[in-house]
Amino acid sequence: MKNTRLIAGAGLIAGLGLAGWLMLGSTAENGGHSMVPPEISAPEGGSIVQVQVPTELSSEAQIGQRGYQAACADCHGKNAAGRNGVAPPLVHKIYEPSHHADAAFLLAAQNGVRAHHWKFGNMPPVEGVTRADVMSITTYIRELQRANGIN
Repeated sequence: MKNTRLIAGAGLIAGLGLAGWLMLGSTAENGGHSMVPPEISAPEGGSIVQVQVPTELSSEAQIGQRGYQAACADCHGKNAAGRNGVAPPLVHKIYEPSHHADAAFLLAAQNGVRAHHWKFGNMPPVEGVTRADVMSITTYIRELQRANGIN
């Protein structure tokens, strides 16, 4: 009985270790995920994607738009269209809610994130933004995404 538990525990630890190794072992070269970013033809610093801005934003998204402009636009570009050579577009299928939940934006802003979809390098934490700021910014990004057919 004791040996059975020991073997089961060792198997569980080995399985978790393998799963972690496979997840962390992904490289930017192989994308690490099945979603492959598009080839970028924009000039250095130029917008990577075209973004249609909705005619109306919710009041929460309007707050988020101001926060985005203050904390995110320098890297991720106007209306989250990305900036070639700087940072990816957030209005992109890669960031749809089913692949990157709202919490992923919060974690990225708080802790930074290791490059895994794009070849822009790691994203550092964003200084000076609160959880509420990021949630409003995420609302703005989600409304932009929906206006561009990303649900």
